[in-house]
Amino acid sequence: MNIFANNQERKKLEEERRKEGRLPPGQSLTLKWPVLHYGMVPRFDQERWDFRIFGLVGNMVRLRYDEFLELPHAEVTADFHCVTRWSRFDNRWEGIPFQEVLKLAPPKPEARYVMVHAEQGFSANVPLKDLNRPQVLFAYKHDGELLAPEHGYPLRLVVPHLYSWKSVKWVRGLEFMDRDACGFWEQNGYHMYGDPWREQRYDTD
Repeated sequence: MNIFANNQERKKLEEERRKEGRLPPGQSLTLKWPVLHYGMVPRFDQERWDFRIFGLVGNMVRLRYDEFLELPHAEVTADFHCVTRWSRFDNRWEGIPFQEVLKLAPPKPEARYVMVHAEQGFSANVPLKDLNRPQVLFAYKHDGELLAPEHGYPLRLVVPHLYSWKSVKWVRGLEFMDRDACGFWEQNGYHMYGDPWREQRYDTD
């Protein structure tokens, strides 16, 4: 298929998604999966990798990668909206639901926010109520294939209803908190919440 035909197909699909109410304002449909991240792609060393749950929880947890993958799995099909104004539809994710991870370390009553920690000091803040949903999971597969390292392998948090910088790549832990705090991009001018339907891209929105 030539470039013109590809563009015509994309435009047709974009209009369909817009009519269905699935394309947020200011977004365009893409058939590709662009790679965007800060810093270098980290190297995965399974022997040294761990996942920590700490902060305002009844008990702190630390899991090796094989232990993490022993948790119940699920598949989720969801749309993906990047703050840089592209959307990719009907992504098939496979991984461990956030709600299964939550069972390992129930949060204390005062815990209302979570700081998601990742490789290289990256972090993102998300309200606990936004993570405690059936469609939120820690993915290691996308569209039937293992995640590529540049897309977050070995583990990526997926929060479909928020802009995708909240779907943290190379995630390594959860810190439960009683108040909101800025993560990496929030410290650099991005919105504290990041709702695509309200175009909450930057702290001035």
